[in-house]
Parts: sequence; C-alpha cells; structure tokens
Amino acid sequence: MKKLVSVKDAIQLINDGDTLLVGGFGLSGSPLTIIDEIAASDKKDLTVVSNNLGEEGRGLGKLLVAGNLKGAKGSYFTTNRDAVKAWSKGELEIELIPQGTLAEAIRCGGAGIAGFYTKTAAGTKLAEGKEERIFDGEAYILEKAIKGDVALIKALKADTLGNLIYDKTARNFNPVMATAAKVVIAEVDEIVEAGSFAPEDVVTPHIYVDYIVMNRYIKKGGRYVESV
Repeated sequence: MKKLVSVKDAIQLINDGDTLLVGGFGLSGSPLTIIDEIAASDKKDLTVVSNNLGEEGRGLGKLLVAGNLKGAKGSYFTTNRDAVKAWSKGELEIELIPQGTLAEAIRCGGAGIAGFYTKTAAGTKLAEGKEERIFDGEAYILEKAIKGDVALIKALKADTLGNLIYDKTARNFNPVMATAAKVVIAEVDEIVEAGSFAPEDVVTPHIYVDYIVMNRYIKKGGRYVESV
C-alpha cells in the first residue's frame, strides 16, 4: 500500500510552528499513536486545533507536558487541568471557539469558503474584535475559516486505496478536518482490500488522504489502551 508509512516517517511531515488539525472528542476518535510520537520528538511551537487538549497525561495532554505546543484553538479546555494551568501562567495561548462554530469554520476551510456569519457568541467577550453585522434585526459576527498545515485524524479502517470509515461517534471532527489541511495523515486500526466497503459507507474518500499509519493501541472495554 503506497500510502502506508511508519509513524516516525509520518511526523517528519510536521514542521516547527505548524498548525495541526487533530480529530477527537475527549479521547474518542483521537490519533493517539501519532500524538505519542510527536510528544517524543523535538517538534515545537505547534498550534493545535481540536475540540480540547485531551486529559492530563493522555492524548493531546502529552504534547502540552512535553512542551511541543505554543497554542490551542478549541471548545473545552477545562477537561485538562494542565491546559488551564499553562494558560494562567502565560505558557499556552488559547483561543476559545464555540463547538458548532469550530466545526463550521473547519468545514469552510475545506470547502474554500473564507468565512461565515453566526449568532453564536454575538454580544459576548468571544465576539470582541470581530466584525458584526445585523441580519433581520439580529446581530451576527464574522468567523473566519480554519485551515491547517497538517491534519491528524483517526479512522476505524482504511482500504488499500485510502478510503476511510469511522467507528460511531469517534467520527466526530475527523471527516471535516481531512478536507481542511495541506497534508492529511490518518491513523487506522485495520487496512482491508479495496472494494471491502460499500461505496455509500465511505466517509472520507481516498483523494483526501495522503498518508496512513497503524494504530499501536488496543481496544479494551470500549476504550483504547496502550499495548504492552
């Protein structure tokens, strides 16, 4: 399979200062193997766009502890106390974005749409410094599209062409992120032969996927744990 690479080779595509779109909701649908490899590297000044920063010492929380991160854009940073502490000390730049706005901004980034107007956050501190317009008597604020240098996504399976399917709600932000970055690296549990998926079951077509790495974690009791 031409797209299959080692995780060590995959992270060489990430440069210092890059913006990374990282799938996941909490730890569900997070590319844990790729995250671990970045945490063990000397990559620095990275900005992560994700729903949150994992948990203390797990998922994207590892990048924070390892010192790989300069900033983070997302919706729920309070799930990781380390993130809150780093922000309060001025060690981490945080941009808080409402969850629906985050998803739509990434979708726009992949669709070639420069931005959109939304009522969400209008009249709050999150709207400060943003353009406001009135539509039908209501205030809307302009949100710009979000794009990344590299997208790190987690799928359940890939076929040998690179078509992806996801595992239930682990799908979350992954499909839109796969459309909105210059380079897309997908972490998968299994690779099957092309034609194994019904065409209508494919969520992310292979044209969006540049590289694939294998997941090193194993699933126990509905969650991924490190293999020993």
